[in-house]
Amino acid sequence: MPTALWIAHVTVTDETAYGEYAKRATVAIADHQGVFLARGGKYETLEGPDRPRNVVARFPSLQAAHDCYYSDAYQEALGFAKGASQRELSIVEEAE
Repeated sequence: MPTALWIAHVTVTDETAYGEYAKRATVAIADHQGVFLARGGKYETLEGPDRPRNVVARFPSLQAAHDCYYSDAYQEALGFAKGASQRELSIVEEAE
């Protein structure tokens, strides 16, 4: 079964609220066997809107990534990100 990635591009507009989101989201992601491959760090935007925070997390399956996003814990965390950031988030299945 192929693994899946969360790929997020974020502009943070409220550091305090977004920090609370990040703390809570980290727990929800770990609870669904997600691991971070990139979180912040140097980047180069080649196309599309520039978002200075870029995050990639790997999950054991597309279903696990989906379940994490819709989990109560992640949805609670997400409440702190809304209004504190501009974001794009996609789930992408990895090639086998």
